[in-house]
Amino acid sequence: MVGAHHSVREMWESLRQERNLDHNNFTSWHFADNKEAADELLQLVLKGEKRATASLYLVYQFIEEPLPRVGDFSVVTDWEGWAGCIIEVTRVEIVPFNKVSAEFACKEGEGDKSLSYWRRVHRDFFSRDLEQTAGQKFQEDMLVVCEEFEVVFPD
Repeated sequence: MVGAHHSVREMWESLRQERNLDHNNFTSWHFADNKEAADELLQLVLKGEKRATASLYLVYQFIEEPLPRVGDFSVVTDWEGWAGCIIEVTRVEIVPFNKVSAEFACKEGEGDKSLSYWRRVHRDFFSRDLEQTAGQKFQEDMLVVCEEFEVVFPD
């Protein structure tokens, strides 16, 4: 899917050496909750069309994971866990779902890049995610962590 298969560790070590980083502070994950979407979204990132992602604030709290911060690195993988690229967070904003902007939806790069498409697919995904993670129902005013990023490896 991604071309030459790279392990997450191999890709991280390449960036560490390239940038002379003295830390191992990174996360590794894939987009979405199914293979087709995860692999498709990674391809959108690699093509430069997807430069943002969104998650529910409540899920971060429930799984006790720290919120993303500007400067954070993540190795984004395909569904099988092969490294596709490394992204660096450039902006984080927390806003209610029903206040997410059309500009942000376009940066997510999915579907026709419209706010209506973004709302439809994210309402569905957030509903599933919330049900599985916290056993709760999605509401339109729930806080969303809107993350913008750039691909830093390969560059």
